[in-house]
Amino acid sequence: MDPKLVKKIGAATALESRATGIPYVFAPCIAVCRDPRWGRCYESYSEDPHLVDAMTEIVPGLQGDMPAKSSKGVPFVAGNKNVAACAKHYVGDGGTTKGINENNTVINWHDLLSIHMPGYYTSIIKGVSTVMVSYSSWNGVKMHANRDLVTGFLKNKLRFRGFVISDWEGIDRITYPPHANYTYSIQAAIGSGIDMVMVPYDYSSFIDGLTFLVKNNFIPMSRIDDAVKRILRVKFAVGLFENPLADNSLVDQLGRQEHRELAREAVRRSLVLLKNGHYADQPLLPLPKKTSKILVAGSHADNLGYQCGGWTIEWQGFSGNDLTNGTTVLTAIKNTVDSSTNVVYEENPDPKFVKSNNFSCAIVVVGEHPYVETKGDSMNLTIPEPGPTTIRNVCGALKCVVILMSGRPVVIEPDIDSMDALVAAWLPGSEGQGVADVLFGDYGFSGKLPRTWFKTVDQLPMNVGDPHYDPLFPFGFGLTTEPTKAY
Repeated sequence: MDPKLVKKIGAATALESRATGIPYVFAPCIAVCRDPRWGRCYESYSEDPHLVDAMTEIVPGLQGDMPAKSSKGVPFVAGNKNVAACAKHYVGDGGTTKGINENNTVINWHDLLSIHMPGYYTSIIKGVSTVMVSYSSWNGVKMHANRDLVTGFLKNKLRFRGFVISDWEGIDRITYPPHANYTYSIQAAIGSGIDMVMVPYDYSSFIDGLTFLVKNNFIPMSRIDDAVKRILRVKFAVGLFENPLADNSLVDQLGRQEHRELAREAVRRSLVLLKNGHYADQPLLPLPKKTSKILVAGSHADNLGYQCGGWTIEWQGFSGNDLTNGTTVLTAIKNTVDSSTNVVYEENPDPKFVKSNNFSCAIVVVGEHPYVETKGDSMNLTIPEPGPTTIRNVCGALKCVVILMSGRPVVIEPDIDSMDALVAAWLPGSEGQGVADVLFGDYGFSGKLPRTWFKTVDQLPMNVGDPHYDPLFPFGFGLTTEPTKAY
């Protein structure tokens, strides 16, 4: 956990967003994922509300630091190199039954406040401009229609002065099937306190419906005035009236080297070393840069799309190296080892190939394929083939380190026994060099698990502090290594 680093990431994100002409970002997601079967778990910082709360430091990174005497709860954006942020998804999105996306969070008031709400208190104190409502329900009541929580608690109790935005087609989903009785959905959503509505396609139906409801006094004009006032407040804070267009002078900020270095540092710091040698006094890592021949294997070793995961360029993510610039783990390994070391890449080698080539060690890079939202919901949390087969073929014959790319903890038993070392690399994004930096000892491993690593899915949900807590690796676990000194 490093709030200072996440604040720097927020500032870099703001600058690059402004460079593209975008003054508003749908971040941070301050969901507290309590069940890794949820397809959005990787959007959440942790299962622990205290850790999520600390990581709201990304808000002043994105928006800039609030002046000391600013009124709490008032949206703040420092200038034209900052963006309006959005705390989401209000509230309880990470607590749904069995982790099913957009489902029902069954929890009492005390636990809602203590588990899912802290990040909102802190984001509001830090001047977050907007809050996005969750598709999910709380005890059977759709959040998009929950006046008590949106108006009563968020606006009145917490004195949030920014605007509340719906999720994508969020008001349609108040009913089942979606968009049935749309007029009712408009009334319920606006009446609950939603100020801005995300209508991606059929905006004329929304405008006609809302106009009808206001003209016929089903929605009071005071509610419209409140929404407009809040939206204008944020637009003024962002400076949209003075500078409505993109600032072309920021164009050289896009993809700049300092930002890539920051992303690379984030990769190094977030890697978690789960296993290092079969015996504590015989660690495998860090690997030597100078050796005869290294085998690199696995579906994720040379695939930027898989490294980045969902929400990257395309909604559900992508496969391959054609859609963005970056460094794959394979390229990073080749960049890092001694010039005399032979790096052999075979995506899915058979046992005969592994045994007949006199490799000194192997690096196996496997994991989940990209996914977003409901498509990521998984009841079994296994990594797809040929990942497990590659692990068995390689680790059964060679000293091997497995680099696991996933949005969450996944099933790794019984294969973990055959691995000499195991690294949880999460979704490292474009800067795969950060993985090689630590693998070969230029930097030490320092990351800790932000969520519990289960033994079997039958244990889920299982979070730190639960009475039945019996993890494979506990919350906060992570082995460390020292950097290799260059002589």
